Amino acid sequence: MVDRLSLRLVPDELWALTEPLIPKFTRRPQGGGTASVDDRAVFTAIVYVLTSGCGWRELPPSFGVTVPTAHRRFTQWTEAGLWRRLHQAVLDELGSQGEVDWSRAILDAASVRAKKGDP
Repeated sequence: MVDRLSLRLVPDELWALTEPLIPKFTRRPQGGGTASVDDRAVFTAIVYVLTSGCGWRELPPSFGVTVPTAHRRFTQWTEAGLWRRLHQAVLDELGSQGEVDWSRAILDAASVRAKKGDP
């Protein structure tokens, strides 16, 4: 079920861009482990934690996702490059709609890796 808060955090348009980028859940070959949890619910819970400023441990149970699951998926998705790919997908979508004004874009030096040693 997608409630009003969830739709405000992750509108259908954002989910349509996100869903194909999320790594697919794979069961461990030896069995055991946890069952698959709805990706949209996990993504919404992660967005809530990241945008609200609350700690992982304060994630409300109303999202239907446990704290360990949300944090584990956040870590896995980060390692898989989901956030970088999603950022690019959002920029591509907004750019194709003429919604990005590149004349006002800035590059933050903190985002560019600095090389060590001589150039």
